[in-house]
Amino acid sequence: MNLRTDKMQAEIGDGIGWVTFNQPEKRNAISLEMWQALGEILEAFDQASEVRVVVLRGAGGKAFVSGADISEFDTKRADAAQRESYGAVAGHANRWLAGIRKPMIAMIQGYCIGGGLATALNADVRFATPESTFGIPAARLGLGYEKAGIKALVDLVGPANARDIMISARFFEAAEAYQMGLINFVVPSERLQAEVTAYAMRVAANAPLTVHAARETIRAVLRPDKDQDPKAIQELIDACFNSQDYKEGRRAFKEKRTPNFKGV
Repeated sequence: MNLRTDKMQAEIGDGIGWVTFNQPEKRNAISLEMWQALGEILEAFDQASEVRVVVLRGAGGKAFVSGADISEFDTKRADAAQRESYGAVAGHANRWLAGIRKPMIAMIQGYCIGGGLATALNADVRFATPESTFGIPAARLGLGYEKAGIKALVDLVGPANARDIMISARFFEAAEAYQMGLINFVVPSERLQAEVTAYAMRVAANAPLTVHAARETIRAVLRPDKDQDPKAIQELIDACFNSQDYKEGRRAFKEKRTPNFKGV
């Protein structure tokens, strides 16, 4: 991809779209230009038929993302008016993080702090190394945390853990994050890349319409009843049963072979 910054990288291989936060000298803190590029990458991956699953990762091995690039706050996020402008750029990326139609995995190694944790919360599955560190230090900075980010945290870890994380602003390690349900798998650093790749390839080999319908149904049940659209969800389920992939799945089962799903 022709990105306007080298602080974000994107590549595709074996059905996996890799997104790399590439500012290791700042522990991959996200700058405004990185937010812009992230939105562009995710939008492109959403539309790319060869991408079946997306993996988010940080460069350098010491951080997934350590939060927003605070060095920009005095010039690009100094008051409510600038926050609105900053938020418009970041909002495009966050809409794609929350709404991308492809399943997404966060590969966490090292710091996953503030905006980094908020980014990882959008993933369907999170892998982390034992030494990874988590936290949301908003209360140490005096900034207000957006409602969508708080809701994502509460939905994942529950209100009691969310209150602790937000009001204490403390950092905690992978064992505690796993215990509260914040991450799905804890993997030694030397095996992280291999295990994430194997898991992503497993997801990529599954029926895309079924995966999409499952993700959308899970999203729906997390919404209040008044915001749900049962008809839309049923249409996604019906599309699975009416698909060529369902025929292929049945044939492959009878023939005792691996199915070759096309997403149609």
